Amino acid sequence: MAKGRPVYLHQQQRDFIHQLSRSWVWRSELPTWGVIIAVYSGWFATLAWWKMLELLPATVLLVVLTSWYMSVQHELIHGHPTRVAWFNQLLGILPLALWYPYGLYRDSHLAHHRSHLLTLPEDDPESYYFSPHRWQHLSGWRQTVIHLRNTFIGRLLLSPLLDIGQLLAGMVRAFRQRQGKTITMWIVHMALLAVVFTWLACCDFPALWYVLMVSYPALAITKIRSFLEHQAADDPLARSVINEAALPWRILFLNLNYHAIHHDLPGVPWYGLRTIYLRDRAAWQQRNRGFLVRGYSEWLRRFLFSPVDVNAHPGFPQRDE
Repeated sequence: MAKGRPVYLHQQQRDFIHQLSRSWVWRSELPTWGVIIAVYSGWFATLAWWKMLELLPATVLLVVLTSWYMSVQHELIHGHPTRVAWFNQLLGILPLALWYPYGLYRDSHLAHHRSHLLTLPEDDPESYYFSPHRWQHLSGWRQTVIHLRNTFIGRLLLSPLLDIGQLLAGMVRAFRQRQGKTITMWIVHMALLAVVFTWLACCDFPALWYVLMVSYPALAITKIRSFLEHQAADDPLARSVINEAALPWRILFLNLNYHAIHHDLPGVPWYGLRTIYLRDRAAWQQRNRGFLVRGYSEWLRRFLFSPVDVNAHPGFPQRDE
């Protein structure tokens, strides 16, 4: 697998991005502040008045808001709306989706952005691939589960459960191995979970319903965005997708569907990604070697019950065999 090469943009592209960065909107980060306010106010208000809304409409709202919140957390990790990391962490540390400590997600995701290692198993913590050696030594039923997970319906229904299991196993391992930093993250996370469940109790919202019908579906929605978000390819620039998704998805995922642009320019705020892409659409598509999707419905049509080939990594160095 190629180790990658420096990422260069044309001078006109750099000048355009610099011009955007000097605008009042970019400097104020007003769009990001607006989303943060909308998510928090919407989440707390929906729980406070859920009986007036009734359970099912309130549940749908909470699923959307919780999914949106996870997109906000991603934006916070990349230095928006402020450049003060600890303040951004305060804005995103409340576990509305319940399962993932913010610190663990932050550390894992920043490691994922080492572009020359993207998709490589054991190096990219967000890779769905396995080394050939590990894949060959998985039992038959485990391989079957992975194949099911690699269907579109499997990513929605099964993948969140597998992720939760892996996350909890990691928590147990951290406590057994006395990993101080990780243990601290989990302790803080558990204390904040108590805050979330206390608010649920104050609103008389059923906690188990929230776990099963809000948190789990919200996690499932994030799997729509990440479905074949990255592919194995020799050229690092061809490993991240450009998904020309419809407006509702772009808002919900804060333009992360333009994933190749985000990986090239991880410091660009979400509201700049589409502008930058549309200005040089053909150039960006050429840049990521045509790894292009015309909306999430394309994945749905092609892979609803058929697994995408994300198993043994085809270019993984055979260092463990």
